[in-house]
Amino acid sequence: MKIRKNFLEGMEQKVYIYENKKEESFVVAVPDIQWSYSFTYEEEDIHTKLLKSLLERNAQETAETLSARIVQWTTEM
Repeated sequence: MKIRKNFLEGMEQKVYIYENKKEESFVVAVPDIQWSYSFTYEEEDIHTKLLKSLLERNAQETAETLSARIVQWTTEM
């Protein structure tokens, strides 16, 4: 599991990223906003799906930034 620090709106949030290589999937969680999401390596248009899910808990700009960072972090792994 990787833990990334996300700084948005003057707050620090921990983003937990778990990679299951056997099942080729990720689970991402941000406890501060009570949010989590899981997706597979092959899932298409993950940025849009993350953004849609994050918009339920965050403002547009915050959700866009966080979803872009999550995509970047998971592709680096």
